[in-house]
Amino acid sequence: MDITDFSTDFFSLAGRTAIVTGGNGGLGRAFSVALAAAGANVFVPSLADDDGETARLIEARGREYAFVQSDITAAGEPERVVRACVERFGGVDVLVNSAGINLLSEDVVAFDRAKWDPMIAVNLTAAFDFARAAAKVMIPNRRGKIINIASLFSFLGGRQSPAYAASKAGIVGFTKAYADELGGFGIQVNAVAPGYFATALTEKTRSDAVANARIVDHVPAGRWGDPADLMGAVVFLASRASDYVTGHTLVVDGGYLLR
Repeated sequence: MDITDFSTDFFSLAGRTAIVTGGNGGLGRAFSVALAAAGANVFVPSLADDDGETARLIEARGREYAFVQSDITAAGEPERVVRACVERFGGVDVLVNSAGINLLSEDVVAFDRAKWDPMIAVNLTAAFDFARAAAKVMIPNRRGKIINIASLFSFLGGRQSPAYAASKAGIVGFTKAYADELGGFGIQVNAVAPGYFATALTEKTRSDAVANARIVDHVPAGRWGDPADLMGAVVFLASRASDYVTGHTLVVDGGYLLR
């Protein structure tokens, strides 16, 4: 590619199809809408019921939305979902492993396998299973984008939730490993590590004046992130603009890790 060929079309996802796990709520909804705004049709597997809001936002942009209720940790389920996406849209160009859970325990010894196992299953193992299933579709086409969702806790300790920190650190390692494996097939594998974002999951912390101040005071940007702050990052990593970026974890945290 010559530099004279570059245009903002490099960020276009027109004609592409994206799978976004857990893409009908929370940060996943922001990812789904961002990809649709860039031109992609979006296929969402999620255990949570679909309230129709993500469909409304995507269809308002002239793109198609498909939802399938799915326990993404069940044996064979990622393969089934990928097949269903191919049947509906004809392929898979982008995978965003967005689904995640976080179970907390104030007592370190009370945090047992009953909490550990489901978190590793959803946050890490399902991401591997979906990436593997998507890679089978992408490799023959010699192109594709896999985007894993990491976290600040990929780099920090996991107070009250060691499984969350372990799963998200594992996502960074897995991202690098798969980037190395798939690079020769024209497939890029990257991760996005969000910082502290204003979502339903953080509402309790934000409503606690002391806890809220502790976090905001640590962020150079001086505020919680808005889901919209992540939309450009996921479009970049899903588009031609990032064709020479792979194995990278893009931190979007308002500068939290600087302090």
